[in-house]
Amino acid sequence: MKQLIIVTGLSGSGKSIALHALEDSGYYCIDNLPATMLPQIAEHLQSENKRSGNLNVNNYDRVAISIDSRSAAIETLPAHIEQLKLQNVSTQVLFLESNVETLVKRFSETRRKHPLSKDTTTLAESIAVERELLSNLGNLGHVIDTSHISANKLRAWIKDAVSSDHSGLTVLFTSFGFKHGIPLDADFVFDIRCLPNPHYDVKLRDLTGRDIEVQSFLRNQTNVQEMLNDIKHYIEKWLPCFISDNRSYLTIAIGCTGGQHRSVYFVEQLSQHFVVNQRVLTRHRELK
Repeated sequence: MKQLIIVTGLSGSGKSIALHALEDSGYYCIDNLPATMLPQIAEHLQSENKRSGNLNVNNYDRVAISIDSRSAAIETLPAHIEQLKLQNVSTQVLFLESNVETLVKRFSETRRKHPLSKDTTTLAESIAVERELLSNLGNLGHVIDTSHISANKLRAWIKDAVSSDHSGLTVLFTSFGFKHGIPLDADFVFDIRCLPNPHYDVKLRDLTGRDIEVQSFLRNQTNVQEMLNDIKHYIEKWLPCFISDNRSYLTIAIGCTGGQHRSVYFVEQLSQHFVVNQRVLTRHRELK
C-alpha cells in the first residue's frame, strides 16, 4: 500500500461525500472502520498487494478509510497513525469540520439522528460532545471547513488535497467573506476590509478578484500593495518555522466583506508569489 488516507471529523460535515470523491479518484474505500482495526487492515492490504503482484485486481496502492466518533477506542487513532508512519506507510488525515449552525441545519433537513444523541440531550449538545471527543484529531492532518461550501466544491477540494505531494508542507491560501463567517480551518486570518472596495464601483461590482479590471483597480491602490507586501514578508519570515515543525498543511485565510474582490485578488497574488518555491493550493470559498 503506497498511500493511505484517513477521513474523519464531525458527523454531518461531509465525510461520505469525501469518501465518494476519493473512490471516484481511484481509491479503495472502507467506511466506518473501528480505530482499533486500522493496523490490521493496513497489514492485510499490504500483504494482499504482495500476493497480487502487478495485477490490477486486489492491488491496493491507494486506500481511503473513514473513521468517525462511533468508532471503538477513537482516542487511540493518533497512536495507530504514528505506528503506520513508522512502518513507512504514507498516511494522510483529512479532518472535516463545520460550525454548529450548519450542522444543526443539515441534520434537521435530512431528519437524521445524530450518532451521539440521547433522549436527554439536544442536537446542539450532541454536536458539542462530539467536537470535544474529536478535539485532538484535527492536529493530525488537513482540516477542511465545510460550513459554507457545496457538495461539488467539497469534492473538488478533496481531489486537490490528495493530488499534491505529501512529503512536505503545502501552503493553502483561501479567500472568504467575513459576512459569511471566518473559516474554521484557518491557521492565520488576515483582515483586509479596511482597503478600498471595488464593490462600490458599479463597473466592477459583478466581477471578481480574478478579473483584469478588478486587479488593475487594486494594483493602483498604494495601501493595497503595502498590505500585500507586508503579508508576503510575514509569511516568508515564519514559513521556515512551520516547515521545520513537520506540518503537512498551513492554511492562510484572507478575508474581505463579501469574499469576491479584495480577498480573491490577494489570494491569487500570494499564490503566484509562493508557488515558485513552495507547494501551494488555492481556494475561493465564496466564488461559485
